[in-house]
Amino acid sequence: MPEKVIGVLGGMGPEATANFYKELVAHTLARKDQEHLRVFIDSNPKIPDRTLAISQGGESPVPAMVVSASVLERAGADFIVIPCVSAHFFVEDLERNIKLPLLSIVRVVVDHITAHHPGIKKIGLLATSGTIQGSFFQKQLSRAGLETLTPAGDDQRLVMSAIYDVKDTQCRRTREEISGDVCTVAHRLVARGAQGIIAACTEVSLVLESGKLPVPAFDSVLILAKAAIEAAGGKFVP
Repeated sequence: MPEKVIGVLGGMGPEATANFYKELVAHTLARKDQEHLRVFIDSNPKIPDRTLAISQGGESPVPAMVVSASVLERAGADFIVIPCVSAHFFVEDLERNIKLPLLSIVRVVVDHITAHHPGIKKIGLLATSGTIQGSFFQKQLSRAGLETLTPAGDDQRLVMSAIYDVKDTQCRRTREEISGDVCTVAHRLVARGAQGIIAACTEVSLVLESGKLPVPAFDSVLILAKAAIEAAGGKFVP
């Protein structure tokens, strides 16, 4: 069966998109260039802020996402992935306006947890305020029999500050300081009963140090990369 071409609807944010591609390359079984998968990336950082659209009635990102999806379709992609969790709040509107199938980061993360960690019943969610307020991730986790724990008010503000600081190339805080805040919130979720932590924002994936947690941490970017590799006909290597 011929390999499929992966289309990456990216730019939300740019570093998260680059990190997804890095994981895609690093975990594809290939001994030379020609054995890697073909990938088209449309990194459009001009797509409106997803959290502002969800929680404050800001400009919808859907029209710009539709344009990016059309670019990927014309380029020759067979399916689309979006390495931005908050953007999945708008998936139904997006899918009504595009032709290519979408491989959902939310679905593959939930499937991964239920398949490989069936003993987990309570999961901590580190995500944008838009993702948490939109409740779409929690709903899919609930359908799979998982209870979701989210950060309390001040802790969620710490997470959002961390996410926006990762996006800020002029941020005065070090990545170590940003990571410290995220890990502190993760530990508080564990203290409340979380048996695992989902890095449910692609910026959180860049700063959550899973080795410092006493429970499994689920990197949504890595899990999406694995699913995309396999959907394209490649072989994932840990």
